[in-house]
Amino acid sequence: MSTIEPPMTAQTDKTAATRTTTALGDRTTGLRDPRLDFFRGIAMFIILIAHVPGNAWTLWIPARFGFSDATEIFVFCSGMASAIAFGKVFRDQSWRMGTARVAYRCWQVYWAHIGLFLAVATAMVALNAIGTLERDYVGQLNLYPFFKDPQTNLLGLMTLSYVPNYFDILPMYLVILAMMPVFVALAGVHRALAAAGVLILWGLAQADLLAFPAEPWSEREWFFNPFGWQLIFFTGFAFMSGLLPAPPVDRRLVILAAALVLVILPFAYFRVIGAVPFIREWRSDYALLIAKTDFGVLRYVHFLALAYLAWVAAGARGTRLLPGEGAGLAPEVWRRVLAVIMKVGQQSLAVFIASMFLARLMGAALDLFERNPLTTLLVNATGMALLVATAYGAGWFKSQPWRRARR
Repeated sequence: MSTIEPPMTAQTDKTAATRTTTALGDRTTGLRDPRLDFFRGIAMFIILIAHVPGNAWTLWIPARFGFSDATEIFVFCSGMASAIAFGKVFRDQSWRMGTARVAYRCWQVYWAHIGLFLAVATAMVALNAIGTLERDYVGQLNLYPFFKDPQTNLLGLMTLSYVPNYFDILPMYLVILAMMPVFVALAGVHRALAAAGVLILWGLAQADLLAFPAEPWSEREWFFNPFGWQLIFFTGFAFMSGLLPAPPVDRRLVILAAALVLVILPFAYFRVIGAVPFIREWRSDYALLIAKTDFGVLRYVHFLALAYLAWVAAGARGTRLLPGEGAGLAPEVWRRVLAVIMKVGQQSLAVFIASMFLARLMGAALDLFERNPLTTLLVNATGMALLVATAYGAGWFKSQPWRRARR
């Protein structure tokens, strides 16, 4: 993929543009790389599991074994995907058209957020109204303030000045998307200027100088501060666009990355934290370094180490993800599984919205049928199957089959 060089007007000499090896390899324009869709698909399944209340499977998600979790995967891969989807418009058309394309995506994400909130809030009211379950589902999401003063909070919802904790990922993503034209413009002057802008915003977030209010009646901020999280998004964007070169595959780097992951593990695993006072004290004293809201620096370091190991393990252009040559049942089964995971990754927005809605219903199902290994397996498997159905359904609608000529 060519390096993004805004303001990228129509007069840009594309044939003379400098080519830089990207994280997915050079000359990948127009091709789907299995690594991006695979890891984004895995993140979608983890996000579903993580948001089901009282789900025993959450004991095995990445967040239990390190500072970073599926949110970092989602945001980083979204940055890479944005470099593909929007970077081409910036590069091949103009900065103005690229900005228009980003604005259109922001519009889609905004209404997805509003629709998700209304759907989940309605479902929680319906579950409370049934009366067969003892749990207060509206209170579980702290939605009573919204229903007690809807005249005020409806306006807050529409202006994103009221953002309940469960509904904070899409607003964060929307704001980061809106930063993209500025990042591209700065990179057009010099990539160091774009990097400086990203680091300054992240630093201001760490100092609690830049954040959005989450509700009008308190000083609570958005749980995901976009000014902090844009660091991981634009890191992915820079790798994919060629602003940052792909790291070399080096045994020393592999050892260093693996060592970082192993050293961090006891500082994140809840059983060790509960048993070792020193680690509890360390986490309290250095909470800023691992803070999720402002995206602490050790979360960034941990994720980069994991991402490098996954990138090396997947092989060049994801060759190790693909089934081996030759006949046999296992390669064919894996081929189908890989196709499903990648489809989920390709339709991440639709799948994410479905997962956030389904997670609450799955929690209610576990309340109804009790939590044991069998019901937990059935509920999680059903939720994952519905995510797959959502991905294939969204892909079918996006293909606009009604526009194809009748054979």
